[in-house]
Amino acid sequence: MTISGDMQEFHGLPVFDFPDRDAAVELPDPASVAWRVSGPTYCGPEDEQWEKVFARFLAGVDTRRVRALVVGGWDEAYDSSSAPIVTALVAAAEDRLVSLEALFLGDMTFEDCEISWIQQSDVTPLLAAYPRLRELGVRGGTELAFPAVRHTELRALVVETGGLGADVVRGIAGSDLPALEKLDLWLGTDEYGGDATVDDLAPVLAGTGFPALRDLALRNSVLQDEIAAAVAGAPVVARLDRLDLSMGTLTDEGAEALLVGQPLTHLTHLDLSHHYLSEKMSERIVDALTPYGVTVDVGDAQEPEDDGDGEVFRYVAVAE
Repeated sequence: MTISGDMQEFHGLPVFDFPDRDAAVELPDPASVAWRVSGPTYCGPEDEQWEKVFARFLAGVDTRRVRALVVGGWDEAYDSSSAPIVTALVAAAEDRLVSLEALFLGDMTFEDCEISWIQQSDVTPLLAAYPRLRELGVRGGTELAFPAVRHTELRALVVETGGLGADVVRGIAGSDLPALEKLDLWLGTDEYGGDATVDDLAPVLAGTGFPALRDLALRNSVLQDEIAAAVAGAPVVARLDRLDLSMGTLTDEGAEALLVGQPLTHLTHLDLSHHYLSEKMSERIVDALTPYGVTVDVGDAQEPEDDGDGEVFRYVAVAE
C-alpha cells in the first residue's frame, strides 16, 4: 500500500488547497475548511517554496479564524527538514493562527516523497505554541523528535511512519496528555528506523498516562503479534471503544492471544485488516465478537512469501 492521494478531510472539515499565486479562485470562509498549504517538493527557479506560500496565505486569509491547517509538501522533503516550517508555524501562533485547533504536518503522497524519506524534526514546539490545539498529525519518521511534554487540550495524536523510533515512542508514552482520546501510531519496520519495542509502549498499555484514551491504534508493525499479546492483558483496553491493530504482520498467534485474553466484547470496533490470519482464525474472531455488537474488520488478507529456501516473509502495509 502506498499513500497515493492528498487528505480530503481533516478535523471534520473538507480540505481546501490554498491556490497558486496566479490562480483566480474564490476563497471559502476561513473557519469552514481545513486549509492545505503546500509547496512543490522539487522546486525549480520559478517555483514558490513553502515559506513563501505560507506568507501569502497569512496575508490573503483572515487566519485569526482558521481552525485547521494541513501542511503539504516542501522543497526536497527527502533532504530538507521540517524544522523551518515548525519555526514559521510557531511564529504565527501568537497573533495570526489564534484559533487553530488542528494541525497536520507532512501530507505528501509517494509521488511527492516516500513516507520513510520525509525529513521531520522536533514537533513538540508546536504543542507549546498552541496550547489550545486539539489534534496533531505527523507523517514521516526520519529525524522525528517528540520529547515528553505536557499539553492539557490535545484530543488526538496521529504519527504515520514506515518506521517509528523508540525514542519518539517513549517520548509520546511518557507525555502528560490528560485530554487525549485518540492515539494512532504507525510503528513500521526496523529497516526504516522502527526500533521501538512493546516495552516502550508500557505506559500507554498500562493506562496510566492518558486517562481519557478511548481510541487506540498500534499498527503497521512487524511486531504485531507481540503487540496483540501485550494488548490482550493491558489494563488500558477495558476503557477503549476502538482498538486498531491493522496494517501489520498479525498471524494466528497474535489473534489467539486476543481471543484467550481479556474480554473485548465492550469494544465498538476492532480493526485487524491487512493481516496474515488463516481463514478459520478470521472466522473465529468475527464469530466471537459480532454477537456483542463489535464490528470486526478482517479485510485485506495477505499471503506470506516463501523464498523457496524455507524462509517466510511478511510485510507491513506501509514501509518505504
